[in-house]
Amino acid sequence: MSDCRALFTEESIINSIRKLLAGRVNEILAETEFSIPLIEFGGYEGGTSINPMIRLSTCERTEKERVIRVDAYALSITFTLPENPDSELHCYAYAAAVDRALAENPALGGIADRVVLTGKKYNRPKLLHCVEEGWEVVLTLRITVERAGK
Repeated sequence: MSDCRALFTEESIINSIRKLLAGRVNEILAETEFSIPLIEFGGYEGGTSINPMIRLSTCERTEKERVIRVDAYALSITFTLPENPDSELHCYAYAAAVDRALAENPALGGIADRVVLTGKKYNRPKLLHCVEEGWEVVLTLRITVERAGK
């Protein structure tokens, strides 16, 4: 039963992050004075939207987390942007919008106990003005979830 609970928790985390990105993060981006492609999930890819990659894994827990039965997850959100004059600005905008949305909703609507943005990594293309390479921002989150039943 605990395996099903863990699977459900992981799916809930991913779905909550997707909802946050497609909802509140898009609202924040729309409020800016710049034209920034909105976040969408699905098979659509084009210049008017971006489809970030979300990766979830368990991460090492502290001794205290093991004792009080708290699961810890590491989640990364990767935005890959095609090279254009505004790509660098867009990377910073996505990172800031995610940071602000998480500050407003640090428990993902009750799915997690706490979500913390632990890292922002901006990767510029190795060759500037290269069509095959683009800008990338990788956001790293640490998510803690208390396990039910002791």
